[in-house]
Amino acid sequence: MGDKIEYRILAADDEAELLDILELYLWREGIGVCKAGDGIEAMRLFGKEEFHLVLLDIMMPGLDGFAVLRKIRESSKIPAIMLTAKDQDYDKILGLELGADDYITKPYNPLEVVARIKAQLRRNYDYREEPKEEKRELVLRDVRMNLSEGTVERGGRLIEVTSTEFKILKMLLERPGCIFTKRQIFERVWEDAYAGDDNTVMVHISNLRRKLEDGEEEGPLIRTVKGLGYKIEKESRLS
Repeated sequence: MGDKIEYRILAADDEAELLDILELYLWREGIGVCKAGDGIEAMRLFGKEEFHLVLLDIMMPGLDGFAVLRKIRESSKIPAIMLTAKDQDYDKILGLELGADDYITKPYNPLEVVARIKAQLRRNYDYREEPKEEKRELVLRDVRMNLSEGTVERGGRLIEVTSTEFKILKMLLERPGCIFTKRQIFERVWEDAYAGDDNTVMVHISNLRRKLEDGEEEGPLIRTVKGLGYKIEKESRLS
């Protein structure tokens, strides 16, 4: 498949040999790679070219992966995967809070990285090949989700959400009153086997609540059902 490049990603890591190996594997899958050796170069490339996904190592000279992701999120909702050499929850949680969609711990198997990248690309872009329904929306109170345009509004104010946050909110809005466990949310949104890592789902839910200013007097939009999971009350409609 390498003779036809369908996607282009930006991969930033100061370990050039790792990027060279990944480039070979990704090229075979029809995924082109633009490589950066540090955070400053990554931002320069991101500002002048179009990409479908960014792969960022946390520990880089110049600007680290967190700083790069923070700058990217100021203007883009592009899928982002973080690479970390530390198997520590803090790095993972911080990356997710900044808007990362996934993370991989070094040392890694290149095939795992390729699989994670393909999963993000499939979830974020393959749906575009399907016929779009005009102006299909999910509405709850003053929250409006446009499924065709991929936008979320509250009280007429546009809410900037990542692609992962959008999928979680859509999942909850489509079945109001239904309780979803962390396992169900993870396996449906990330399309991967759940390994018991509660932090990933919890951080994304927390981000959604913060962005939606979830905590008004009439009750939170996204409710935590202790010991079970999360739900949205039955007050929405599909138009």
